[in-house]
Amino acid sequence: MQEPELGVYYHFKDPTKHYEVLGIAFHTETEEKMVLYKRLYEADIPEFFDRPIEMFMGDVDKPEVGYQGPRFVRVQE
Repeated sequence: MQEPELGVYYHFKDPTKHYEVLGIAFHTETEEKMVLYKRLYEADIPEFFDRPIEMFMGDVDKPEVGYQGPRFVRVQE
């Protein structure tokens, strides 16, 4: 699966909350590649996340909220 580019993204549920992809990590137990990212909102409280690449780059189908497309969308700057 394609790796995300470094940069700023938003989650489809709230385009006003941005996250910065910092790089790709390697899970030593499962040998999965993980996306390492941090939130950019509420910056006074640093918080980091990781997700498997397949989940980060995957698409979602949420007819209940009228959305079909990528889970994370890159912000064009």
